[in-house]
Amino acid sequence: MFLVVGSNGQLGNELKLLLQDKAVYVDKDALDITDKQAVQNFVNGKNFEAIVNCAAYTAVDKAESDEKLATLINVDGPRNLAETGVPLIHISTDYVFDGTNSKPYTEEDKPHPQTVYGRTKLASEQAVMKAAETAIIIRTAWLYSTFGNNFVKTMRRLGAERKSLNVVFDQVGTPTYAADLANAIVTILSQMKKGMKEIYHFSNEGVCSWYDFALAVMAQSDLDCQVMPIESKDYPTPAQRPHYSVLNKAKIKRDFGLKINNWAVSLAECVEKMNNGF
Repeated sequence: MFLVVGSNGQLGNELKLLLQDKAVYVDKDALDITDKQAVQNFVNGKNFEAIVNCAAYTAVDKAESDEKLATLINVDGPRNLAETGVPLIHISTDYVFDGTNSKPYTEEDKPHPQTVYGRTKLASEQAVMKAAETAIIIRTAWLYSTFGNNFVKTMRRLGAERKSLNVVFDQVGTPTYAADLANAIVTILSQMKKGMKEIYHFSNEGVCSWYDFALAVMAQSDLDCQVMPIESKDYPTPAQRPHYSVLNKAKIKRDFGLKINNWAVSLAECVEKMNNGF
């Protein structure tokens, strides 16, 4: 039996579809991961094979003025889970990097976060690696799904409401379909070995800008909305976004035998589900 924490988010819901009755699912109302004693009490005597931590403070802009809460959820929570001694899969982010690379980031590249969110997620990685006996950290980027709120849903909503839309073209990365990440996690769960402590990168294959991504969403959703490219400086936000956050997936593909879809293929799959009312 597995424990999925943060089960009401995009990734948690995708894991529910795959793991079904092989896991216990909790959200913040059922388990406050920032409460160390509550975490220990919940885990004690249950013999969980592994914990998958999908819980995080992900409001990137809000975190700039709410560092205390972001730290509680993103650092203390994962540390508490790691200290249970149960093998842990912890989800991290491309925001641990500064986005100045010109080639895909590997797990060996030195992190240099530029935001509160990025700094707390890097601190979570460090806390997990220090406290856990067995842990796998998966950095991902640009997550979307049929569940929850995400860029794809926002573009579809705005595309139906407006004749034109401005989207930044100078931020480049790779979208990640949460269903694909969930499939990867299930594969990893079956291959985790005691004492493993590794960081991996996972996103879909390929490269695009947010502008390219938006164009693809409109085309695949049959929406007649003109997408206009703009620079990041024309769309200022409290938190600085990485200009380049493509992740190198060679390590995770090699170690677990994963085959990863191109982002456009997975987007088409997700949009089809949305079109069919899923």
